[in-house]
Amino acid sequence: MHLPVMPEEALTLLNVRSDGTYLDATAGLGGHSGLIAQLLTTGTLISNDRDPKSLEMARRNTEQWSERIRFVHGPFSRLAEALAAAGVSRVDGLLADLGVSRYQLTTPERGFSFMSDGPLDMRMDQTRGITAADLVNQYDEKTLADLIYQLGEERRARIVARAIVRARPIRSTLHLADVVLRAVHRTGRLHPATKTFQALRLAVNAEPDELDSLLEIGPKLLNHGGRFVVISFMSLDDRKVKERFRELAKSGKATLLTKHPLQPQDEEIAHNPASRSAKLRGLEMN
Repeated sequence: MHLPVMPEEALTLLNVRSDGTYLDATAGLGGHSGLIAQLLTTGTLISNDRDPKSLEMARRNTEQWSERIRFVHGPFSRLAEALAAAGVSRVDGLLADLGVSRYQLTTPERGFSFMSDGPLDMRMDQTRGITAADLVNQYDEKTLADLIYQLGEERRARIVARAIVRARPIRSTLHLADVVLRAVHRTGRLHPATKTFQALRLAVNAEPDELDSLLEIGPKLLNHGGRFVVISFMSLDDRKVKERFRELAKSGKATLLTKHPLQPQDEEIAHNPASRSAKLRGLEMN
């Protein structure tokens, strides 16, 4: 079952009008999109995702509101073009949930998780780009160590990279997880391979660059009074959102709706443990 993260808080910050135009930049399986669409009468929702398989499932999950939703496919860096193709230039609200969808994490052949064995893919759009297998089997040791340190915030990145290079060819998700585990061992609750997998996913999908694009393009897509709402799950992402929002507020172009990030209540975490690290920030364009 797919549960949208912090749904009430996100909808409150979006301040959805029944006749407004909204953009869900990360449709996932359609959780937030369905909630927004329910509030529309004459309004329109543009539902975007860079994963075509997720987008198809979102379409099925929101079928009862299909007349209010237009689906578009692409990364953040092509949002303006996607909106133009849908006949929209500006929107009244933009929501982005930066988490990896449960579908991606629990489908072994996508290669996002080491909970079960699968190919080292990790591409959100499997129709293009390099895979995680390309990175772990082709990057030199220093480049791999830098990537794991910078994107995974893994202090033991040099040790991990050395172990990966020595174990090549890395064949699958469980093979990689075992190589990392043998190299650095478990010291707490977090599996030692978690940060390495995070770094590879971010690199494969160019997520830091795509988030930069979203934070640059997003405000330009919003009408006066439009709301920009972002849910992040990693400190790297939340830091970028915080800094960009503060910059826009300081310049007078926008007003902060959240001085500090909103976080899920204990009840939500109990029902949806995946929400535990979520941080929600909102902004209104002046």
